[in-house]
This record gives sequence, C-alpha cells and structure tokens, in this order.
Amino acid sequence: MLEKLFQLDRHGTTPRTEVIAGTTTFLTGAYIIFVHPSILSAAGMDKGALTTVTCLVAALATLLVALWANAPLMMAPGMGLNAFFTYTLVLGQGVAWPTALGVVFLSGVFFLVLTWLGVRERMVKAIPLALRLATSVGIGLFIAFIGLQNLGLVAKNDAVLVEFGRFSPQATLGLFGLLVAIILEIKRVRGAILIGIVATAAAGMITGISPLPSGIVALPPSITPIAFQLDLTGALQVSLWASIFSFMFVDLFDSLGTMLAVCREAGMTDEHGEIPRLPRMLTADALATVGGALLGTSTTTAFIESASGVSDGGRTGLTGAVTAALFFLAVFFTPLIAAVPPYATAPALIIVGIFMMRGIGQINFYNFEEAAPAFLTILLMPLTYSIATGLAFGFISHVLIKLALGKFRDCDPFLLAAAGISLVSLVL
Repeated sequence: MLEKLFQLDRHGTTPRTEVIAGTTTFLTGAYIIFVHPSILSAAGMDKGALTTVTCLVAALATLLVALWANAPLMMAPGMGLNAFFTYTLVLGQGVAWPTALGVVFLSGVFFLVLTWLGVRERMVKAIPLALRLATSVGIGLFIAFIGLQNLGLVAKNDAVLVEFGRFSPQATLGLFGLLVAIILEIKRVRGAILIGIVATAAAGMITGISPLPSGIVALPPSITPIAFQLDLTGALQVSLWASIFSFMFVDLFDSLGTMLAVCREAGMTDEHGEIPRLPRMLTADALATVGGALLGTSTTTAFIESASGVSDGGRTGLTGAVTAALFFLAVFFTPLIAAVPPYATAPALIIVGIFMMRGIGQINFYNFEEAAPAFLTILLMPLTYSIATGLAFGFISHVLIKLALGKFRDCDPFLLAAAGISLVSLVL
C-alpha cells in the first residue's frame, strides 16, 4: 500500500526513514501551533478556535501535497503573512478581521488562476532578485520587531516614537528562552525554537509568573467563531487591492523558493534540473490558502523547515503524511498549547527574523541602482508597520529609477503593473 502510494523503492527510501523524517519536520515546525494563534488573536479572533484551525490547516495542507504531489513538504499558515494580516491590515488600517480573511481568500483564488495559467514562475522572474531578497529581510525585521514589543523591550514613546522598555519578569524569561533557542540552533538541535518556547513557558509556570495548564488532553476548541466568517464584499474595495496583491506576491516567491530548495535537496529533479511535480505543489499551495481562509486563518505556505526532514532522509510524501498526522494529534493537546504565554512565543519571532535576514548579504549595496529600492523595502516594513508599504516603495522606486536612467526596457510588464497597483494604493 505504502509502496503504491509513495513509490518508496524508486526514491531509495524506507518507511522507517520516512517516519523519522516526518517527525523531525513536525518538531522543527511545530512552533507555528503556538505562535500563529498568538499573532492572529491580537486581531480580535478567538485564540482557542485559532489553535484548532492552525493544526487542521497544517495537517490538511501537508497531507494534500503529500498525497497529490508525493513531496516531503510541510504546509502551514506562513510567518510574516500572519503579521501582515494582524498588524498591517487589522490593527494598522482598521480592517475588520472577516474582511481581512476575504483579502486572503481572494489572493488565494488569484494565485490559483495564475498557477493554472502557468504565469506564476513568470511573475517571480519579473521581480529583481534584490527586491525579492529585500522583501524577506524586511519581513524578518518586522517580525523580530513585533517579538521585541511582545517582550516589552521595545515600548512606545510619544517624543521619539519608540524607546527601550524594561526588564520585567516576563521579558527576562523571554530572553532566557531566546538564549536557549539560539544555543540549540548553533548546536543544530532539531526543534530548537519549539524547545525554547516550552522551556520559557515551563520556567514561567515554575516561578509562578504564569498559571499551570488546566489539563493535558481535551476535545479541541470549536472553530465556529472564525470558520466561514470571511467578508468577500468588503475585501473587494479598491483600497485593499494592493493588500490582495501583497499577500499573493509574498506567498508567490516564498513558496516557490522553498519548494525549489527542498525538492532539489531531496533529489526530485529530472535530468534537465526541472521539478516535474512542481505544478501540483503550486496548485496545492494555492488551494491550501483558499481553504485556510474559509476555515479562518491567514495565508498558508510551504515551510523551509521541511528541509530538516529531507536532511534526515525524507524523500516522498510519506514524510509529509507523518507530519500531517502529528498535526492532527496536536489538536487534542490544546490545554497545554493554551497555557503558553505570549512572552514564551516572542523569542520564536526573533529567531525567525534572524533566519529571514540571511539574504541581505546577496544584495549589492555598492550598486545604488539596486541598493536604493532594496533599502527602502527593508526599512519601511518595520518602520511603517506594514509589509505592503515596504513592497510598494520598493516597486515604485525601482521603476522610477529605471525611467530616470532611460532604462525603461529593463522594467518587466509585470513589475510595471505591480508598481502601478502600489501607487494607486498609496494614493487612495
């Protein structure tokens, strides 16, 4: 049965290897169960329902790509995009969370159409590499900034906007968790972020700063408060077009980049270096975003943590199936998950921010034609509390610089369209 579904012999792997790899992937990426509900609940959504939905969407999306594309990929609500949902759309622009879910749904639908038309990879290639790298770096800074705020180490100041906060007991424990995660990452311990979260939460409970969990196992909280609550009519207003595009754009090259990296590491390329099952993976990604929005969560994407399972020998969809099964089981441990306080998940945001900074070394800051748009993209995301604003200034500045230098032909039509949409959004 397993051989028929996943072609284990053809891929040179065994059930035991795939189970170990799937477990590794889960442990590496399971922090999303704690962090994602914490971020989206700040938008006014029910945290218990979010915990259930996070586990269900991660399980269903991962299982979809495992069975349909036979790929060892973990899918789950994406970091960065969840911050965009909460802090830019809902808290920043005052958009109601059901409308924001409508924005995510529409971005997924457009994503699906672009995938079926075969223009998804074409769009990614239209965006200069420096801007793609800058987007990841900017989102990393934005996420880390939010993490520091959650710890109370960055606080509001009416005179200079922000200032250093104070070392509260929660902040001290959070920094302890950050140190634990950093040391474990340096030592290449699987699940370093998850261990850091658990260690911080446990220390808080031992010292009496946080209450003990009400239980260990329980029926999962109902998803009724957030499922099928999206507002599509509100999401269609012109002022949100750029947000729809931003969700689609970030997921566009985030998922594609992750899939390319993981699949090449897993030896899933043909003799021409192409990945035959890539179209199915991309379609599964788009379907997961559409389905996730219906259930009540922000954009679902492929997780680079999938590489941890591949490094442990995962080569087929059986790896993903094991990961999906563990996410399904996690939904019954919601009392433990609910007991994890925000200061325990804040270090995870900072660690993810560090991961996303890796691409900055590939941006040529000695070439101002490349550096200026990239710098504006990176800088404005955390400073304006908006991923969309950083993207908008990056696209617009790139096009304006090319026009001023007489290099209009260097601007791809897709990039010109992105800059136009961004300009309309900023004006409105």
